[in-house]
Amino acid sequence: MGATNEAAGAKLFEPCQLGAIRLSNRIVMAPMTRNRAGPGDAPTEINAEYYRQRAGAGLIISEASQVSEQAKGYPHTPGNFTAEQVGGWRRVTEAVHDAGGRMFLQLWHVGRISHPSHQPGGGAPVAPSAVRPKGDAVTLSGPQPFATPRALHVDEIGGVVAQFAQGAKNALAAGFDGVELHAANGYLIDQFLRSGANLRDDAYGGSHENRARLLIQIVEAVSDVAGAERISVRLSPASGFNDMSDDDPQALFEYAAARLSGYGLACLHVVEESVLPDFDFEALRRAFRGRYMVNGGYDLARAEAAIATGYADLVSFGAPFISNPDLVERLRRGAPLAKGDRASFYGGDERGYTDYPTLAAAG
Repeated sequence: MGATNEAAGAKLFEPCQLGAIRLSNRIVMAPMTRNRAGPGDAPTEINAEYYRQRAGAGLIISEASQVSEQAKGYPHTPGNFTAEQVGGWRRVTEAVHDAGGRMFLQLWHVGRISHPSHQPGGGAPVAPSAVRPKGDAVTLSGPQPFATPRALHVDEIGGVVAQFAQGAKNALAAGFDGVELHAANGYLIDQFLRSGANLRDDAYGGSHENRARLLIQIVEAVSDVAGAERISVRLSPASGFNDMSDDDPQALFEYAAARLSGYGLACLHVVEESVLPDFDFEALRRAFRGRYMVNGGYDLARAEAAIATGYADLVSFGAPFISNPDLVERLRRGAPLAKGDRASFYGGDERGYTDYPTLAAAG
């Protein structure tokens, strides 16, 4: 059975050129928040060990990393804007590279999905518009209702773009092979994209072109620092996560994908989780000319089919990598996958983090 699965999934295990780097296979570890950063939101040795264990992935995309103090939205998430944080990430990249892996840092600004307790001076979170999302923020004292955010003044937006550019510069200094721009899941860039969160009437609101302006400006600024061939952009066009909506998501995201096509990016990374049964992901894929990565409940058969048909070039896996540090080898052999303990997904110590055994260790 293992040999049959290996033959069936052969294309998934072929090397792949991704922009400026060569990957050993087309299986990507998706970014996953684990809330285990150390003091000062800096990665520590336990984070380095966690990622080292999973270096068999063709590419690891790190958990989201806030690009400034203002960008933070959750306790114990890593930053990438202080010397201590950059030094912590350098430990991580050295461990991954020593194990033969490749790694991108995901750059993150949560926008309105923050809370005054995370903000400098206890101020209001920032957003494209003063639209409070439904639900609760995650704070050190437990869930708290989201606050009404403060709409960014047009003169402040350049500063946000600069935070992402500096984040990319810091990522390269920390030894990352590239960066991913987190433009998904209802965080700041996604908030600018979608009409449910963006009510602006200036150059950053209204038309698709205007609402995509922040994303494009960040892509251009980060390209100047890292080169477009070292940039992935992550979108979640049909997700309702973090109270997101749009009046015409199909047209909006096809427009965004077409615009991004002109930059020579390493890839476009699309989350296919959907609350929109009629969203046409194949049309989105046709709109983007370049490497295309898919995410969302893929197993070996679906992943191989996506690559064999040319629909995708890479497939990212999330939760399976938590409990299967050797996921690539398990898929290659057709071996059973270990189940993860959801109670230990967020926060804590090495339990449920670095103590999942490999096939070899399990005997």
